[in-house]
Amino acid sequence: MSAGEPAYATPAPAPVDAAVPDYVRELQQAADYLPEDQQRQLLRAWSVGAAAHAGQTRRSGEPYITHPIAVAAVLAEQRVDVETLIAAILHDTLEDTPLARETIAGEFGETVAELVDGVTKLDKLQFQDRQEAAAESFRKMLLAMARDLRVILIKLADRLHNMRTLAAHTAEARGRIARETLEIYAPIAQRLGMNLIKSELQDLGFRSLHPWRHAVLEKRIRTQPLLRREALARIEAQVAQRLTKEGLQYRLISRVKSPWSIYSKMRAEGKSFDQVMDVFGFRIVVRSVPECYHALGIVHSVFKPLDGRFRDFIAIPKANGYQSLHTVLFGPYGSPIEVQLRTEEMDLIAERGIAAHWAYKHGGAGNSAQSRAHTWIADLLESQRATGSSLEFLENVKVDLFPDEVYLFTPKGDILSLPRNATALDFAYAVHTDVGNHAVAARVDKKLVPLRSKLASGQKVEIISTKSAAPKPQWLEFVITGKARTAIRHQLKSLEHEDAVQLGHRMLDRALEQLETSLDRLPPKRLDAYLAENRFPRLEALLAEIALGNRMPAQVAQSLAREKNAVQPLRVAKDRVPGDRILITGHERGVVTFANCCLPIPGDDIMGYHTAGRGVVVHRMDCPNVADYRKSLERWVAIGWDRDISGDFHSALLIQVDNRPGVLAQVAAAIAQAESNIDGVEYVERGSNVASIRFAIEVRDRKHIADVIRRVRRLNVVHGVQRS
Repeated sequence: MSAGEPAYATPAPAPVDAAVPDYVRELQQAADYLPEDQQRQLLRAWSVGAAAHAGQTRRSGEPYITHPIAVAAVLAEQRVDVETLIAAILHDTLEDTPLARETIAGEFGETVAELVDGVTKLDKLQFQDRQEAAAESFRKMLLAMARDLRVILIKLADRLHNMRTLAAHTAEARGRIARETLEIYAPIAQRLGMNLIKSELQDLGFRSLHPWRHAVLEKRIRTQPLLRREALARIEAQVAQRLTKEGLQYRLISRVKSPWSIYSKMRAEGKSFDQVMDVFGFRIVVRSVPECYHALGIVHSVFKPLDGRFRDFIAIPKANGYQSLHTVLFGPYGSPIEVQLRTEEMDLIAERGIAAHWAYKHGGAGNSAQSRAHTWIADLLESQRATGSSLEFLENVKVDLFPDEVYLFTPKGDILSLPRNATALDFAYAVHTDVGNHAVAARVDKKLVPLRSKLASGQKVEIISTKSAAPKPQWLEFVITGKARTAIRHQLKSLEHEDAVQLGHRMLDRALEQLETSLDRLPPKRLDAYLAENRFPRLEALLAEIALGNRMPAQVAQSLAREKNAVQPLRVAKDRVPGDRILITGHERGVVTFANCCLPIPGDDIMGYHTAGRGVVVHRMDCPNVADYRKSLERWVAIGWDRDISGDFHSALLIQVDNRPGVLAQVAAAIAQAESNIDGVEYVERGSNVASIRFAIEVRDRKHIADVIRRVRRLNVVHGVQRS
C-alpha cells in the first residue's frame, strides 16, 4: 500500500462464514444463485464499501452502508450478475467518499468501475440550480447506459430503495422525489419492460404524493365484498377446468389492481372506484407460443369475447419487448374479464424486462427487450447530440416515455412503434432524420394526408418527400416525439444561420460600398486579422452577428477598410434608389421580423431597423413609430421587397359594424370569400348601435388586402374598414 493511499481502500477480506450483519445476510440469501467464489466477492465488496462509508449515516440514523446493500438485494431478486451487485454495493462511494475509481478498478475490475462511474451524479456546484444539475446528471447516466444497460438497473434499484425509505425526508423533498419518480424513473422502468419495479415505484410515488387517497383506495381493495371474491373464484375454476380438459400445462393467476393503477384509470377515464374494480383480471402462462393461441380459443369458448378488445402483442411486440395476447371476455356476472396469455419466457420478460437477460438461461430471454432498449437509447443519444441544453433534452425524454404506443407499418412491411397521438411527421422522423426534414405529405393506407395527421395502430404509412422541402416552425406545434422535436429545432437553427449569413453578407457589402470597397476586394490578411482579433472562428460567424443586430455593419466596414474618419450614417431607405436597397422576401428565418405595430405586407413602402438579437425589424414607412427611430439613423436599413415573394403575411383590419347578432358571421364569410384566413377576432369597442372589431388576417400582398377590404365594404352592416 502506498503512503498516500487511505487505510479503508484495502480492508482485510471477510470470510464467507464470518459473523456479518443481518442486512448482509439478507443479501446473501437473495444472491444464493451465485457460485461460492462470487459470494466471496460480494462480501469483499461489502468490506470495501463499509470501510469507505464508515461514520456516515442515513437520515433515518442507520449506517449508510445499509442503503447500497439494500440496493444490491433488490437487484439480487432480479438474479443479475455479480458485477452488477458489486457495483450496486459501491455505487455511492465515488460521490460520497474518498474512495478512488482506480481503487475500485484494481480491486474489482474495470467493468465494475465503469458501472459505478455511470451511476455517480455530477458535481452540483457546476450548475446554476438543482434542476439543471439533475438534468445534466440524467444525460450523463444515459450516455453510460448506452455503454452498459446495467447502469440503469442499478439506478432504478437505488431509486426503489430510496422510495421505500422516503419517510425520513422533509415534506418538500418527498414531493420532489416522488414527482421525479412518477415522471421519469417509473416510465423508464416501463420502457425497459421492468414491470415489477415500475409498479412498486408508481405505488410508492402515489402514496408519497397523495397519502390520503392512497390509503382510501388501499382499504377499499383490501375489503372487497365477499360476493366479488366468490365470483373471482368461480370464474377461475371454470377457466382452469376447461384448460385442464384440453391437456394444457399452465399457470393461472388472478391479477389484483394496485392503488396507482386504479387511481390512474379513474382519472383518465372518469370512472368511479366501483366501475374500475368491476373488472376481473387473469393471466394464463403456458409453455409455447402455439399453446398461447390454443388457450385463447379455449377461454373464448368459455366466455364470449368483447368485439374489438383483442390485442396480439406476440405478433407485434410492444416497444419494450413485451409480448402477450390480450382479450376481454363478457363475464357471467355482467362484468368484463381481462385475460393475458403468454409463455413462461414472455412472463419473465414482462416482469423483469432487460434484467431477464441474466435470469433466464434457456434460449436467451431478454435479448428482445435488450435489443429494443439499445435501439431506444441510441435514438435518444442521436437526439441529445442536437439538443441545446440538458433541460430541453430531459423534457424530450419525458415526452418519449409514453405508456401507450401505436404500431405502424412501413411500405416494406417493417413495424415502427410510436407514442399515442403521433403524427405522420413523427413517423417520418422515426424512419430517418433526413426523411423528416424533407417531408411534404404522407400516404396512410394509400390515402394522401397532411403531415399533421394523427396515426392509429395497424396503418401503413408512406412519406412523400422532396429535396427542396425544409422544416417549418409550425411543425413544432404538432409533433410529439422528442426525436422529431429535436431534429426540427436543430434544422431550423441551421437554416436561420444560413439566412443570417446571406443577409449579413449583403449588409456588410453595402456598408463597404459606401467606403468604395467590398468584401471581395479586401486583402485576405486584413480580414483574417479582424476575425482573429474579435474571436470569430470564420467569416460566416461575423456575418451572422451582423444580421442579428449584434454588430453594426458600418462599424465593421470601417474597421475592415481602415478608415480614420467617422462612420457615415446610412441614408434613409426612401432617399435611396431601388437598386441600392437590400431586397427581402419576408421569409428570411430568424433575421427578419415584421413589427406588430404596423404589420407590413408586400407592396408597402418599408424600412428596416437594426435591433440587437432580433436582426432587422421591418416597419411601414407611415408607421407612427418610425419617427422615434430617426434619432438612431445608423441603425436604419434601406430595404425593399424582392420580386419573387410567395406565401401569406400577417395583417389586420379595424371594421365598424352594426352591433347586432349575425354580423360577425357575415364579415367572416366575406373575408373567407376573398381567400384570406382569419387568425383572430377582438372587439375593440362596443356601443349600443355600432361595434369596432379587429380582425387579424393573412394576405399575400397589398392587392390581396385591397380585395378583402372591397368585399367587406359591400356588406350593408359595415360602416367603415381600415388597416389596423
